[in-house]
Amino acid sequence: MQIRKFLPLAALVLLVMSSCTSVRVVSDYDTTASFDNYRSFAFFKPGVDKAQISDLDKKRILRAIDAELTAKGMIKSENPDLLISIFTKERERVDVYNNNFGWGWGWNPWWWGGGFGNTVSSRTEGTLYIDLIDTTTNELVWQGLGTANISHLSVERKIARIQEIVAKILEEFPPEPK
Repeated sequence: MQIRKFLPLAALVLLVMSSCTSVRVVSDYDTTASFDNYRSFAFFKPGVDKAQISDLDKKRILRAIDAELTAKGMIKSENPDLLISIFTKERERVDVYNNNFGWGWGWNPWWWGGGFGNTVSSRTEGTLYIDLIDTTTNELVWQGLGTANISHLSVERKIARIQEIVAKILEEFPPEPK
């Protein structure tokens, strides 16, 4: 009986812990673009400069994008097929969990007594957008975004997290032909 009391709490903790580690990714693309023709890339400096993050994090993101695209067989070029721009959004996410689970003063179907009350947690959630622009048409042909928890990370963990986010986003590039 005692174990049954704490199962919902354990499930909630497991859910919260697993949601902190995931990267949610979405991508969209121009269905008329011929992605087989894109072989080279360069970074779009005006777009990168507008990203509202530290210069250190910008460098980490650009290095991670460079590594991912190079691994896909693309080359960095002065005369590229694609320009790459990034931008970021950040928001504070506050979650309130009602941990009463039948606890509290007064009657409920399970038992009487004092309880845990509510738990409030907050974390910083960041979204990284990666835009790929065709240099011949100057039009956006692919956009990927990844959202993840970015709070309170050491430098080493931040570098690893940025690499993970960029890798997850660029997993969806190039899109599978229909």
